[in-house]
Formats: sequence, structure tokens, C-alpha cells
Amino acid sequence: MMNSFLRRAYAEIHLDRARRNIEKIKSLLPEKTRLMAVIKANAYGHDDETMSELFSSMGIENFAVSNIHEAEKLRSYGIKGDILILGYTSPEYSEELSRFDIINTAVSYDHAKAFSENAESPVRIHIKLDTGMGRIGLKNDSPIETADEIEKICALKNIKVEGIFTHFAVADSDDEDDISYTESQRDFILAVSDELRKRGIEIPAVHFLNSAGGTYYPDERSSFARFGVMLYGLMPNFKKPLPFELEPVMELKAEVSYVKEIKKGEYLSYGRTFRAPHDMKIATVTIGYADGYSRLLSNKAEAIVNGKRAKVAGRVCMDQLMLDVTGIDVKAGDIATMFGTDGNEKITADELADLYGTIGYEIICGISMRVPRVIIDNGKIINVIEYRHSV
Repeated sequence: MMNSFLRRAYAEIHLDRARRNIEKIKSLLPEKTRLMAVIKANAYGHDDETMSELFSSMGIENFAVSNIHEAEKLRSYGIKGDILILGYTSPEYSEELSRFDIINTAVSYDHAKAFSENAESPVRIHIKLDTGMGRIGLKNDSPIETADEIEKICALKNIKVEGIFTHFAVADSDDEDDISYTESQRDFILAVSDELRKRGIEIPAVHFLNSAGGTYYPDERSSFARFGVMLYGLMPNFKKPLPFELEPVMELKAEVSYVKEIKKGEYLSYGRTFRAPHDMKIATVTIGYADGYSRLLSNKAEAIVNGKRAKVAGRVCMDQLMLDVTGIDVKAGDIATMFGTDGNEKITADELADLYGTIGYEIICGISMRVPRVIIDNGKIINVIEYRHSV
């Protein structure tokens, strides 16, 4: 089975770990709060078809994506649950939204009005409120003004308002000012909901919890908790503890193609940024920045080879990199774990991200489409996803 795909660089996707993560996440949620699985960006790099089918099999009926094309892909996979587009969609897609029964986000009255004018059949929408994230959504000084705008949207023809929502900006922070900021975001949307109810306008869904919010600010007044990165085993903030341990679903691996000895003073890779401080053994590995292993990890990161850590030596190239494997028993054909577990050693996406000032989300989302996804369940390979059109 290992020879059934190009293993020069590949990502293992462990479904059993995802199931355990989901069960732990469900234990956090208040009774009235439903889990919404976020599957944008090819399920954070994990393969959207595989993960959406897994989530559906575990009783999840609500999904969120970034754009209409991602939503249509889920429908093509046979996903029957509700799908919410979190980002902006052009009103020219009104009929597609209705045809595929996709819930759209309205970011302003004018945006909703344009959908109303373009649609020939009702468009389901959730209205986004900008309570402090600063990206998109209704932005007003008071809940009353926001309720005024929502009331106008509700009066439009061919518009079916099914929800209002907002997104927390700093729910993963312990800073006292950030805590107050998150609470103010929550209080604003709840005040808007209360004001609408006073006017006799009942909005079926009001939601404001993301992964961090659902973990640290569980609230039954949020109809949904939109969990993303935690489903895949990463922490919203790896420096802030969770109430349980998550299991990373993805591991990134590559093959050792060449092993050689170099002398003290010899250089490696572009720019001659690495000069051997002593005689060394070097392994070349078949992965590079075109696979999503960032060039910013040059001379910083480590990989695991045969249960031992080996540091990246020299600049990461487009398709290859070198490791210092001095003292490690290694040969061509062995597997290097770029992040994941090998023996007693473990490297996480968060560890790599911390080396160059980003977040684990970017690491897993950035794994290239030319890297096969090897789907594993309880230690057995059950499928291989190769995005041949993207190579």
C-alpha cells in the first residue's frame, strides 16, 4: 500500500484521532448549543470530502465554509446538512445559493438588498455583525441602530433571515482587557437579539462562539459553536491550556533520498547560510517550500528520523531540504517526520509556527495540493487522495 502513492512528501490524516477530538469538543457544549464544523480551506488542509463525511457520520448537521465554491463541493459529496458561507458572496450568485440550498452571509443592508433584487426565489441568510473583529458585517454604534438595519433587511423580498452572528477576535487570550473585549462582543450581539425580540422579530439562530469561544466562553445563548482548528487537533492558542488534550489529525512526512558525509567547513544549500562546524552526516529529504514546508524554517526547525530529532541544515529549497543526521542510523528510503510523532519524539505544527512567528493554522492550511493525503483509520490506510490537477 505504501507504494500506491508518491511518498516523496505526504500528509497522513488520522480519522480515529478526529473522532476522539470531536467527542471531547461535544462535551464542552451547553445542551442548547449545536456544533458547527468549519471545513473551509479544504478542511484546513485535511481534505474536505473526507472530513465532511466523517463529521456527518458523527451526527454533525451544520457546516461552515469560506465561499460558494467550497459549499457546492460539499453538496457534490452528498452532504445534506445546512452549509453556511462565512465570507462575502457576490449577489450574482443568488440563484446558485437557492439551487444548492446554501445559507449566505449578508454583510450590510445594501448587500442583502442586492441579493433580494437578483433572486427569483428566497435566499437563506445569516446577517454578520462586526462587533470588534473589523472585517465584514453590520457596524453600528449601538444595538438599537443594528436592530434597525436588521429590521430593514428582514422586510426585503426573497430574503429569509435565519440567523445573526459575530466572530470573537481575542477569545483565546488571558489578558484582562482582551477578556473584557470578548465579553463586550458577546453582550453586543445578545443586546441586538433582545432588541429584535422586543420588536416581535424572532431570529432562529444567534451565534458567536468560535473554537476559542466555545472552549473558554461556553454559552447556551449561542445557537452554534463554530469549531474549526480544534476539530483537527490544534489549539486556538498553544500557550493557553485546554481542558483536555487534543490529537493532531495530520502528520507530514517525506522520504530520505540521499545520505552523505561532509567535511568541516563545507557549505549547504542556497546562499551558503550553513557551514559545517565539524565533520557531519547529512540526509537530503524530498520536501520543500512548494510542498508547504516554509523556507522560513531554514536552519531553525527539526524533523524526526528513526525516532531522533535532526535539525534542518541550510535553506529549505523548493522541493528538497537537508537534515543534520550526525549520530543517527539513517539510509535512503527512510521516512522523516516533519511534524507528527515518531517513537518518543513529537513535533507539532504549533512548534514549527512558533519558530517564525505564525500560527499552527497556517502550517496545516499551507500544505500544498501536490502533497497526497493518506487517509488512515486506526492505523490502517483506507484511502489516498491525490490532487493530480494541482501538481
